[in-house]
Amino acid sequence: METFLAVAKHSSIRRAAAQLHITEAAASAAVAHIEKQLGAKLVAKSGRGIALTEAGRVYADYCRSILGLMKEAHAAVREAETGRLRIGVVATAGEYVLLRLLASFRNRYPDIELGLSIQPRDVLYLELTHHETDLVVAGRPPHDAGLVTRARRPCQLVVVGAPRLWSDPCEATWLLRGKGSGTRDTTLALFDRLQIRPPTLTLGTHGAALAAAREGLGITLIHSDAIASDLAAGHLEVLTVEGTPLNRPWHAVTTRTPTPAVRLFLSHITDPAQVGDKAFRGV
Repeated sequence: METFLAVAKHSSIRRAAAQLHITEAAASAAVAHIEKQLGAKLVAKSGRGIALTEAGRVYADYCRSILGLMKEAHAAVREAETGRLRIGVVATAGEYVLLRLLASFRNRYPDIELGLSIQPRDVLYLELTHHETDLVVAGRPPHDAGLVTRARRPCQLVVVGAPRLWSDPCEATWLLRGKGSGTRDTTLALFDRLQIRPPTLTLGTHGAALAAAREGLGITLIHSDAIASDLAAGHLEVLTVEGTPLNRPWHAVTTRTPTPAVRLFLSHITDPAQVGDKAFRGV
């Protein structure tokens, strides 16, 4: 399965073999063996490389979940305080909320192996569904994903821009995150609610959007956790826009079977005595 997933990732037998440090013949034989077992064609030639068939895409999805579960199972039987914890987080929460929590957690439990993945919300929840991540800190998870919110932390989305520059926010240029961002989706939904179609500029990350807002390139919808220092320094101001601020708490989300290390981390981040005003509230 690992060989097949490498082939699927790279759309190339050669590059998959190089990643796995095996021969091209061995990688090709592994894929052919799986196809023979399943009685289905999983890959097909596409230009100079290969592409997954519909059956291949379905099988790859199952492979990701199976391998993720195997790794999760290995972690689950280890002692909690010497286990592994893979956390996925959106950029804003990672930079302004989670780092302090991770620092105090590592000081308490130095033998737990930590991994951090910073991705757009949609990617994170897909990884969690496939058991490739143990816990995600982001906006609300999809309703039909079978995931469980274990704790929340209050936060608001507000509109900010350079001071005294935007007399009518509805006519300003709005600075957007990249596709897959929950904040981008919320901004576009706000446009629909206000029945406006302002000019937009996509900058990808929240850091780029904030920097552009400071320079007067436009205004942006952003989590209040990210702007405290800019507001205090007078680099940005909160703008009055109908429908804002929006309550958008951070969610700490797991699968239905969290590992001991995950449960230890959840206990830590919901304890104000340990993490102060950054504490989450258990659900």
